[in-house]
Amino acid sequence: MDKYADIRPYNDDEVADAVARLIADNAFVDLIAKRNLPSWLAKVPFLSRPLVRSGLKRKWGSVKSVRQVQLEVVHYLEQIINNTTSQVTFSGLDELDKNGAYLFISNHRDIVLDPALVNFGLHQFDMNTVRIAIGDNLLQIPYITELMRLNKSFIVKRSAKAPKEMLRALTQLSAYIYDSLTEGHSIWIAQREGRTKDGFDQTDPALLKMLQLNGRKQKKEFADYVRELKIVPVSISYQYEPCAVSKAKELYHKKHHGEYVKQAGEDIESIVDGFTSDKGHVHLAFGQPISHDCDTPEDLAKTIDKQILESFYLHPGNYIAAQHADAIVDSESNDVKEFDKRMSAIPDHLRDLVMAIYAKPVLRKEEMDR
Repeated sequence: MDKYADIRPYNDDEVADAVARLIADNAFVDLIAKRNLPSWLAKVPFLSRPLVRSGLKRKWGSVKSVRQVQLEVVHYLEQIINNTTSQVTFSGLDELDKNGAYLFISNHRDIVLDPALVNFGLHQFDMNTVRIAIGDNLLQIPYITELMRLNKSFIVKRSAKAPKEMLRALTQLSAYIYDSLTEGHSIWIAQREGRTKDGFDQTDPALLKMLQLNGRKQKKEFADYVRELKIVPVSISYQYEPCAVSKAKELYHKKHHGEYVKQAGEDIESIVDGFTSDKGHVHLAFGQPISHDCDTPEDLAKTIDKQILESFYLHPGNYIAAQHADAIVDSESNDVKEFDKRMSAIPDHLRDLVMAIYAKPVLRKEEMDR
């Protein structure tokens, strides 16, 4: 009996059927047409759909395994990196065991790019890619579900509300993560539910309590169980924050109007914006596996935060926003001009909020050093 069938990624024997469902999905085909065909043609479905389906069948019709899917994803990710970044760099990966299975816990700035870039780094260093935790709030559209589960994503049931239902979902999730690691599959999960909107990267102890549910079932002490999980903090730093303006709009709305309710399709727009917007230099710093001084979820959260904050790569914009321009070297003067240009284009009522996103890592590093 497959006890994880409702949350796990697709297996190889399920790939062909999932691809066939994608190619048959009019909403998915129309999205591809909108992005790849002339606008006049994309608006005429009886012409555009056969063209797109024919192209998809040529490219994806022979895909039968998860590895084949991931090789195609790498191709698209390379295009995104070449078109929207100046460079993507990595540190710390050379210190990890290439054959090891790790629980990567990272700060969360972009819905899809964060784990995608983690995978890109692992691929560059000839390491196995991760299984990716993704909230079911992002899976309201069938083709999104198919794409995510094809690309090694597993489902976090955030929509569970009743206490017993929530406990069952979290217990299943905790066991799935542990079993994946035991079987040699690395995992990526964000340090908190949802992206940070204000630049304050902080691990939620509730996430770590969820991880311990399976350890408690095995009657293991928290510190011992943490060592088994091989948790590696990952710090992701974008020179130009993905979706910075939309994040600021959300913060502004909450401040002046109370609760912010997302519109239908807003998460999809954020995903597309993250893919297409210019991100400049992106750096991912992989930390050391956590093995001691973590007797409680709160202790572990502090340890993860310390590694993420210490290794966070500061770009010129971070220093400018924190009013520490004296820390910028002359060779980065073009980056300074570009950052100033970007900030001047932001509406006046949102500019301070965007600047605060960039400033926060600098200010927190200063607090840590005191």
